[in-house]
Amino acid sequence: MEYYNIALELVVGYILLFIATKILGKTLLTHITTFDFICSIILSELVGNALYDDELGISFILFAIIIWTVLITTTELITQKFRKTRDFLEGKPSILINHGKLSFEEMKRNHLDINQLLHLLRSKDVFTMREVQYAILEANGCLSVLKKNSEDSIKKQNSQQSKNGPFLAITLISDGELIQENLDEISLTKDYLEKELKKQNLTIKEALYVEWLEGEGLYIQGY
Repeated sequence: MEYYNIALELVVGYILLFIATKILGKTLLTHITTFDFICSIILSELVGNALYDDELGISFILFAIIIWTVLITTTELITQKFRKTRDFLEGKPSILINHGKLSFEEMKRNHLDINQLLHLLRSKDVFTMREVQYAILEANGCLSVLKKNSEDSIKKQNSQQSKNGPFLAITLISDGELIQENLDEISLTKDYLEKELKKQNLTIKEALYVEWLEGEGLYIQGY
């Protein structure tokens, strides 16, 4: 009898969750806000307790799912009717790279470091930051990238390919820290790097990001 009750509760919970998800629409799956995420965790805990607690049953699952659906639906209605609530409830995009300039403040506000940003860029088939005109971190955590003028990119690619390229960009400074092994790999000296930084009135500690690309040279971004 106990197994029968668990099976029945699982089936009912599955059907009700499926119906609630269909009512709420695809945005629940593709654009998960902080509120959605919290509610999903709470709901899973409630359903789990209902399955393995003898004092709770189908009525408890039904009640939990109804409350969850009402909360999500209410939130969606509020954000649709009151534009000013969207930034708080859904979040807003952050421009990490603006006109080719890396924004340290936006990265700090979103708790991102250089390595994480480079990973997001590579997921968009961007292997050097110098190609990026705009990089926008969307509210759902995805990165949108607008590359610089396509003609310039094609010329650079052709230039690299003529020298047995293309090549991967090598990070030399990340968050103000020198990566000595990468510097050694391309046979550059610390003195040379410091001289190039000095031309832009920067020191190693003041450089947010520096990379080297064969055929293009150094790319420097300060804080």
